[in-house]
Amino acid sequence: MDKLDKEKYQQAGEIGRDVREWSKTLIKPGISFLDLANKIESRIAKLGAEIAFPVNICVNDITAHYAPGYRDESVIGANDVVTVDLGAHVDGFISDTAYTVDLSGKHKKMLKANQEALDAAIELVAPGVSVSEIGHRVQELIISAGYKPIENLTGHEIKQYDLHAGLSIPNIDVPYDRKIKKDMILAIEPFATNGLGRVIESPRTEIYSLIEPKSVRMNEARILLRELAERRKLPFAARWFTDKINPMRLELALRKMASMKILKTHPVLHEKEKGIVSQFEHTMIVTSSGCEVTTI
Repeated sequence: MDKLDKEKYQQAGEIGRDVREWSKTLIKPGISFLDLANKIESRIAKLGAEIAFPVNICVNDITAHYAPGYRDESVIGANDVVTVDLGAHVDGFISDTAYTVDLSGKHKKMLKANQEALDAAIELVAPGVSVSEIGHRVQELIISAGYKPIENLTGHEIKQYDLHAGLSIPNIDVPYDRKIKKDMILAIEPFATNGLGRVIESPRTEIYSLIEPKSVRMNEARILLRELAERRKLPFAARWFTDKINPMRLELALRKMASMKILKTHPVLHEKEKGIVSQFEHTMIVTSSGCEVTTI
């Protein structure tokens, strides 16, 4: 790996770690999702990075892709289980990290099992290791604690300006023989639940990413494409552009662009049986004998 590229991954990881730990102090009953997301995203920028993807704030059975809208009035409740998933990038070199806080105090065992599963998965990472071996270990630890891993969500390889690159890291034992290679950047993210262990999509979407630019007549869509040029294919939140585009026209533009396959939608995901869900995640660089975790 190029030395400068590695340094940028490390810098993004350090910023992701610092923002993650700082953000834990904000998770209190009564704070709004919108305020929390804005503060976290502002902190990433203040520390010298850019936002790799919209901050995900997921509570209870909501599992992924909940980014507050520009008029979102949701607030953290006194007994919520809150997951924050955040990412930073430096010139497209990304860090991705997540944690869960249990304000209810009722799910400490599940969170402990989830964290231990992540730690065990990281210990296995090395060139030549099959990703199915990692999935087996994650599943084994979470099930032995009395919970289920989310079977249809995975960790992922990262490349420059590409959050979800080629390789997937399963959270269950699957016959998937892809091997880890030196210099890969991986984000490993086990999820645990007291529910069924599967997620389904909801109708709500606030996160999008660019598939490919195309000619489009709608003026607001053209404005959005210009704004997205520097992000390339990194995900974005609709609310980021309400200061430049009328919100109602923005919604129409997003729908139009999604229908034309210019944009990919990332709907909110929730646990199929409304089970409580937790998540812990780190980003790492695969070395010759193991890995260097950039977000610790």
